[in-house]
Amino acid sequence: MKIKKHIPNLLTLGNLFSGTVAAIFAVQSNFEAAALLVVIGIFFDFLDGFVARLLKVSGELGTQLDSLADMVTSGVVPGIIMFNLLSENSAITYFSDSYETSSFDGFHLELFPLLGLLLTLGACYRLAKFNIDTRQTDSFIGLPTPAMCLFVVSLPLILQYSEVDFAQNLIENSYFLVLITLVLTYLMNAEIPLFSLKFKEYSIKKNLVKYLFLLISLQMIIGLKYLSIPLIIILYVVFSFFNNKQTEEIKE
Repeated sequence: MKIKKHIPNLLTLGNLFSGTVAAIFAVQSNFEAAALLVVIGIFFDFLDGFVARLLKVSGELGTQLDSLADMVTSGVVPGIIMFNLLSENSAITYFSDSYETSSFDGFHLELFPLLGLLLTLGACYRLAKFNIDTRQTDSFIGLPTPAMCLFVVSLPLILQYSEVDFAQNLIENSYFLVLITLVLTYLMNAEIPLFSLKFKEYSIKKNLVKYLFLLISLQMIIGLKYLSIPLIIILYVVFSFFNNKQTEEIKE
């Protein structure tokens, strides 16, 4: 039995481990630690595929294992974080008085924040679809779950560290958070082609949109720090439309 064939799977399990620990921190509302573990998990997610291609040991087991690990890191964790954000918002007082709650044996649960778990359900559906969709080899159809996850885990960090009052006020608004939840859930499963950052070749003509996206993203990270993360995800979707047009023009 060749050891090298198991290396990518071990990296995938590193993703799963990181995501599991991130989920524990997210439940405890330790959003900084959760975000760090999510980033580590996503790094493992990138690394396992890279190593599998490098060692030429890709297989069906690795594909299924990868999606199962992503389900935790990029599916469960953002759902928990959104649940916590909705629970902590002052606006929840209104919803708690207006909507049903569940209570039994001294256990009380507000039902409204459970809307945040739509992200988890949407991620699960997307990952299951991704495994049987042969179109998503060089690009994506719908928003990748790691991108959705990074968007969500950045929100409490913006709330804590950003000095932009407008952004903080939005994140403290339950209506905005529910809107974000619905939009991200939709984007993950929408039939919208989004470019991958994998480069088959590096010519500026064929990769102009990708190069511009990377350049602008770098500038945003330097200038806006945590606030740049959701803006970059939005930019990614917008630039994908331009990239699709550029691809069509090249084919013509």
